[in-house]
Amino acid sequence: MFERILVPLDGSKVGESALPYIEELVSKLSPEVKVEVTLFQVVTTLTHFVTVREAGTEIPYTEEEMEQIKGEATDYLNKAGEGLRSKGAIVKCKVGVGKAAEEIIKAADEINADWIAMSTHGRSGISRWAFGSVTDKVLRGGNKPMLMVRAPRGAGKT
Repeated sequence: MFERILVPLDGSKVGESALPYIEELVSKLSPEVKVEVTLFQVVTTLTHFVTVREAGTEIPYTEEEMEQIKGEATDYLNKAGEGLRSKGAIVKCKVGVGKAAEEIIKAADEINADWIAMSTHGRSGISRWAFGSVTDKVLRGGNKPMLMVRAPRGAGKT
C-alpha cells in the first residue's frame, strides 16, 4: 500500500500546524505502508515595489531573482521535512508559482495525491473577507480529500 499526501506550507509556524499530525500518521503507518509526502510552497509575489522619491512602480522579478526565491523555498521545505523523514516518510519538495489555491489543486492532481493536509489560519469576519481563505478555496475547488488543521491560538505571533 502507498499513500501520497500533499502538504502546502506558506513559511509560517501557523502554516506548519498540520506537520505534527502527518508525522504521527507516518509513524503509525510505517513500515507497512509507504508514505510519500510532498511539501509544497507557492510563490505568489512575482513583482516588487520600487520607490524613488514620491513615485513608485512594480517591477517584475528577474529570472535569476525568481530562481533564488524558489531555491530559498526549497531549502525551507527540506528543513520542514526533517521530522517526516525521521519517521520514515519519503519526502519530496515542490515549489509552484501563481495563485496559491489554484497551484495547490494543480499540484495535488500532478502528484496524484490521495489527500491534502493543510493548516487554516482561523480567520473569520472582516479579515477572512479581506484576505480570503486558501484552505477554503482548495476545499471547494479541488477534488481530493482534505485534512484541515486549525492552528492553535497565538501560533505564529511574537
